[in-house]
Amino acid sequence: MLDDKPAAARAAAEAWAALFPGRYYLELQRFGQPHTERLIDGLLDLGAALNLPAVATHPIQFIAPDDFKAHEARVCIAEGMMLGDPRRPRPFTTEQYFKTPDEMAELFADLPEALQNSVEIAKRCNLALELGKSRLPDFPTPDGMSLDDYMRQRSFEGLHERMAQLYPDEAQRAARLPQYTERLEFELGTIIQMGFPGYFLIVADFINWAKNNNVPVGPGRGSGAGSLVAYSLRITDLDPLAYDLLFERFLNPERVSMPDFDIDFCMDRREEVIQYVQAKYGRDRVAQIITFGALLSKAAVRDVGRVLQLSYGQVDKLSKMIPVEGVKPVSITKALADEPRLREAAKEEVVARLLDYAAKIEGLYRNASTHAAGVVIGDRPLDQLVPLYQDPRSDMPATQFNMKWVEAAGLVKFDFLGLKTLTVIQNAMQLLAQRGIAFDINLIPLDDQPSYDLYASAKTVAVFQVESSGMMDALRRMKPTCIEDIVALVAL
Repeated sequence: MLDDKPAAARAAAEAWAALFPGRYYLELQRFGQPHTERLIDGLLDLGAALNLPAVATHPIQFIAPDDFKAHEARVCIAEGMMLGDPRRPRPFTTEQYFKTPDEMAELFADLPEALQNSVEIAKRCNLALELGKSRLPDFPTPDGMSLDDYMRQRSFEGLHERMAQLYPDEAQRAARLPQYTERLEFELGTIIQMGFPGYFLIVADFINWAKNNNVPVGPGRGSGAGSLVAYSLRITDLDPLAYDLLFERFLNPERVSMPDFDIDFCMDRREEVIQYVQAKYGRDRVAQIITFGALLSKAAVRDVGRVLQLSYGQVDKLSKMIPVEGVKPVSITKALADEPRLREAAKEEVVARLLDYAAKIEGLYRNASTHAAGVVIGDRPLDQLVPLYQDPRSDMPATQFNMKWVEAAGLVKFDFLGLKTLTVIQNAMQLLAQRGIAFDINLIPLDDQPSYDLYASAKTVAVFQVESSGMMDALRRMKPTCIEDIVALVAL
């Protein structure tokens, strides 16, 4: 319209109106841009010619009028520009704040019907979100067997296989079987009562696929290792009864929450397992989970200082004046109240302006990324349940809801953790195989003395969870001689 191409504008409007019959509006905005009235006049003429209604809207970019300069600083941070650069684009205006109904009525006093149409559109927006209902996909079972019955069958078959490995002596196995059977029945009753058989079967399926395709899988960690059902289904490789582990820490009917297995896969082949899940349940039903990086106070000060073109040394000094509580810096408002040096520095006009802008943008989301391990699997195409986001660095979409809200929407999170330690172990086994040495890491007994000698001498570089200097120091002093010692150390 502004390019004086009325025929093209008319053709585009007719095409959109055909796609959305009775639901297509021409949008009118007044926010201080040049040629606004010429555009509005052209759109009104087009609407009259095609019998299309107009709607008045407002492109909000910030909350209050005095937020404009802080917003400009935020834009410069995102675009890598300097606030004082006369050549930088300035697409936003001071009018793009959250206007009140009275202000909008005054702005479009000559077009009250366009303003009224915004209310009509709002009335048409009628979305009912069903929260709290689990959206697990239907796990296929043989011969139409129910999930509950199939879960019981698989669990007892797995238990008998495990018992044969744990207790080769038949008499000893028969003596211990009642204890294991009682525990398995208790866990199955809880899992079935809480409606989670599908979750266990889905996790067991992709873990066993990984194991059958030589993808290294961790033996299990976290509270999930306390489940005998998980051990029977080969989700974990730890006998919970041998270590008196509690199933209730993992799943408790008095604390209703989704189970959550922390599953480690070889870092190099993790994607293969996710691709298997996509092929089994459908690519449109599998997605990663979005995470948001917030602009915290120290980073906000550094970023605003950069776009204001203050020296690095001055900005670094100001940032370091902000105290840290726990792992996060306090807000700029609290830092000004608690830190006299920062208050003194703020007497300088440019520093006061920096802190004002930074205080207004701190807490805003700076970037979107994806959860390191979380993947959701739905019972239908995910765009019917949650909005999706396509990370340009990934070929798999991500939910626009973060982990907290994706679970509220009924989607269940599965953790596909990529663990470098498993990759290192796998590479070592392959190198040994090239030298004709057959070796299986899983066959090293838990009472292997040379392994404990290495732990006691703190030779644990790149050993998962005990590679930090603090853990090495603890190992030297503790000198572990059994797996229980290491369990206690890691737990602490």
